[in-house]
Amino acid sequence: MTRYYQQYLAVAVLGAAAILMFGAMLSLGRLLRPVRPQPEKYISYEAGSDPIIGFGQSNIRYYVYALLFVMFDVEAVFIFPWAIRLETLGTFALVEMIIFIVVLALALVYAWRKGVLRWA
Repeated sequence: MTRYYQQYLAVAVLGAAAILMFGAMLSLGRLLRPVRPQPEKYISYEAGSDPIIGFGQSNIRYYVYALLFVMFDVEAVFIFPWAIRLETLGTFALVEMIIFIVVLALALVYAWRKGVLRWA
C-alpha cells in the first residue's frame, strides 16, 4: 500500500472510530436515563400562558421587539469597528456611516409612529 493510500486509511479509521463512539454514547445514554412518561411533559409551553389546542397564543409583538433588537444590535456591531478606524477611513466613511445611521433612525421613527413600541 502506498503512502498516499495509508493517509486515506488513517482518515477512514478515525472516521469509523468517531461514528462508533457517537453510537456508543447515545446507546449508553439511552440505557442509563430514567424513563417516566407523563402527559404534562409533552404539552407545548410558550410565554408563560397555558396552551390551547391547535393554535399558539404568542403575541406578534414579541417577535417585532426581537427583530428591532437584532436590527439595532447589528448596528452596534458595524459602528464600533468604524469608530476605532475613523481617522484612517476618511470623509467618505463618515458620510457612509451617517447615511447608515439615518436609515436606521428612520426605521425606528417608523416603528414608533406605527405604535409597535407601545406595550399596551
